[in-house]
Amino acid sequence: MINFSDIKKSLLISVWFMFLTFPIMVIRVNPIDKIVEWRWLNMILVGAASFIASFAWKHYFDKKEKGKSVKTFLKSGHTVFINNIADKKRFRLSFAFILFASAIIFPFIFSAYQVNIITTALVYVVLGLGLNIVVGIAGLLDLGYVAFYAVGAYSYGLLNHHFGLGFWAVLPAGALIAALFGILLGFPVLRLRGDYLAIVTLGFGEIIRITLENWNEFSSGPSGIANIQRPSLFGLELSLQSAAVYIYFLMIALTLFTVFVVKRLQNSRIGRAWLALREDETACEAMGINKTKTKLSAFALGATWAGMMGVMFAAKTTFINPASFTFHESAMILSIVVLGGMGSVSGVTAAAFVLILLPEYLRAFSDFRMLFFGAILVIMMIFRPQGLVSGARRAYRFNKADDKI
Repeated sequence: MINFSDIKKSLLISVWFMFLTFPIMVIRVNPIDKIVEWRWLNMILVGAASFIASFAWKHYFDKKEKGKSVKTFLKSGHTVFINNIADKKRFRLSFAFILFASAIIFPFIFSAYQVNIITTALVYVVLGLGLNIVVGIAGLLDLGYVAFYAVGAYSYGLLNHHFGLGFWAVLPAGALIAALFGILLGFPVLRLRGDYLAIVTLGFGEIIRITLENWNEFSSGPSGIANIQRPSLFGLELSLQSAAVYIYFLMIALTLFTVFVVKRLQNSRIGRAWLALREDETACEAMGINKTKTKLSAFALGATWAGMMGVMFAAKTTFINPASFTFHESAMILSIVVLGGMGSVSGVTAAAFVLILLPEYLRAFSDFRMLFFGAILVIMMIFRPQGLVSGARRAYRFNKADDKI
């Protein structure tokens, strides 16, 4: 049955979206003819689309609250195939196998451009999972995460340029150096939380970038470092196409390794300490958890993955400069964590692909890409603030019947 209050709310949301997009979607100034074009059809389309999306979303949640969710509907007939042939575990394994097989054959079917885009998306998947340790699991808002990314990239660039060290030698070294920088950042902010922590980490990221931009003798300043070696394969010389495919497979391996480690960390003792720190810092300390070690370990381990991806970024592009490590990158990685779901590995992975691949495939709408990006975030914050995949909360219940005392 149609609820008129839902229609009213959807109408208000559509009017709000029309108001927000009015300057971009409706008004177009023609500087040559010195006239203003009014595109009222665009406003009608935006209003209709936002109304339909809002109403459909509300209708979905109403059904879910009444016990008529998509899961119940599927169980009534459409998941009989899954329930009868394979259990949930076998279904997940089959899905993982299909996904892995598709990833293996992908570079041999699609162009080098597509391979490079997916490689970039995988880099952001690992960066998102690294920041997810700090923000999503430990609850420490870090706005300067790109600083560790820059540390890893410049570690490889400088060590390769001055000492001739290769990719495989610098990959663990870059991760270690970034982890040390994470500890250096962690010490001054041990007593900070919330907005104050965010401001300090933002300042730390800008300090690193400005230092790299102005210390010409050390980092070559704005000119950056060029001709960085790509990853080697048993000393063989690889063509540009072969190198792109090789880096793609390296990123798949590093992504799987990151997912495995982060999953294990979440279920470990240190992971439970991070969760306690996120929920209530005072209660966490009162329960005997060492707050200093817990915070420093979160910053260090989060920075480790950023350092590794910095090394990979330098090897992939063969050129780095400070312009690649601005606050925009930190904001993008934080958006991936928030959009995916705080503490959710699968959600962060999905959000990284959405936020990195959509701008590339929407180049035809380059004038409106940031509008789409902002609209996605606004819609998520209104209708699903917990993210694409909300992190599962552990609940412990005491059953009186089992008490033998």
